[in-house]
Amino acid sequence: MYSLAFIGVTSFFLALLVTPPWRNLARRRGWMDQPDRTRHLHGHPIPRLGGVPIAVAYLGALGLLLALPLAGSHIVATALPLASRIFPAAALVFVLGLADDLRGLKPWQKLAGQVLAACLAFSGGVQVTAVAGFPVPAWLSLPLTLFWLVGCSNAFNLIDGVDGLAAGAGLFATVTILMGALLSGNVPLALASVPLAGALLGFLRYNFNPASIFLGDSGSLTVGFLLGCYGVLWSQKSATVLGMAAPLMALAVPLLDTAVAIARRFLRGQRIFEGDRGHMHHRLLDRGLTPRKVALLIYAACGLAAVLSLLASVSRGSFRGVVIVLFCAAAWIGVQHLGYVEFGVAGRMFIDGAFRRHLNSQLALQDFENSMAGARSYQERWRAIREACLQLGFTHAEMRIGGLRFAESLLEANGNETWDIQIPLGDGGYLRLARCFGGALTPTVLVPFAEAVHKHFRVDGRSAKPDLSLGEVEEAPRRSTAAAAGGR
Repeated sequence: MYSLAFIGVTSFFLALLVTPPWRNLARRRGWMDQPDRTRHLHGHPIPRLGGVPIAVAYLGALGLLLALPLAGSHIVATALPLASRIFPAAALVFVLGLADDLRGLKPWQKLAGQVLAACLAFSGGVQVTAVAGFPVPAWLSLPLTLFWLVGCSNAFNLIDGVDGLAAGAGLFATVTILMGALLSGNVPLALASVPLAGALLGFLRYNFNPASIFLGDSGSLTVGFLLGCYGVLWSQKSATVLGMAAPLMALAVPLLDTAVAIARRFLRGQRIFEGDRGHMHHRLLDRGLTPRKVALLIYAACGLAAVLSLLASVSRGSFRGVVIVLFCAAAWIGVQHLGYVEFGVAGRMFIDGAFRRHLNSQLALQDFENSMAGARSYQERWRAIREACLQLGFTHAEMRIGGLRFAESLLEANGNETWDIQIPLGDGGYLRLARCFGGALTPTVLVPFAEAVHKHFRVDGRSAKPDLSLGEVEEAPRRSTAAAAGGR
């Protein structure tokens, strides 16, 4: 216990002492994070590279413990062979973050470096071998380990958008792992986590709002990677993807923010690695909260996750299931209160049948493509168009091509106003369709349908070139399908 207190206090004071001179050096060298009023909201340039004093404090505390005749030094020494095999991976992540802070790296370069570091950690013994108590096949262990380690690294990197947020979330996660280790008697895990907790606490003195130095990628990536490694190595099942132990739930806030960001960008069709202002802290800032209040609010969420994670790690049987349900409910309520419209729209699509209608429309388009591909005459193509128009809800269809005219009222408009769309077929021909206003037809259906019509009508042996865009759709309000037909 004396060794734990020594190493924690030492790393804390080392971080307090090392951070100011390093901050001043960063200012002189111009290693600054520039504000841009979008995602970087600070009012003036602030030094980054905060990972350096954290690394110095962490390693310095461990080094002093090994140099002194305390009981913990023997325990640390016995773990050095494994630690030496993990060190190259952690060093690679640190150097990767340092390079991004100094020079700037592309997202794929950072991801490739993180995957390589995770592979090094896997070869050094950081391996997910079980999920929720069930052994993992050998072929699945590597991808699960990579997913966990890369996910932990990026989770802290993405949440580092408000003064003290990533460092504070890392502190809560580290303290939770420390407490879980003490409750289970896992002394090596406690010795590994306590210097990180001390270093983060000392660094927060300068990183909390108003911050005078930022954590930077060198800090956020490394902290996340170390927490992932320690979870796999010393808490075993507790750090696996579906495990019920302290590390996973303690990391829930940054991991949830990352998962929500990926889901949002997927639903919007954005690039997964493209930054935006949709993270949890951005949503809270947009609601008028100050950066300090945002950090404190997310600290509270981290604290709640820490309490639930510790309850889950020490509870047994059905009570553990209750804790997990409470945790999931709290996460769901928190995401709902952040007001992400993407999930609301997606949910309504499932509830009101919009998703099913869109699926049916896509299936109708596929059937239309197949029917047009097999058609050998204008009459057969007309039948294919007529069938597709019925499924897509058009009230009237008229086609002129090659001196022939096809027209038919398909559905009753019942006095509703309609709009027209005319698709050129080449050689003076056209396909004119009518539909009632207020239908569920979307551009994702309308444009592919128009392009499919063009594709299967030939002009001089070549495919007719599509010239329809949403800006060229002709809309004309009319009283009814019958009135529309009478004007033709």
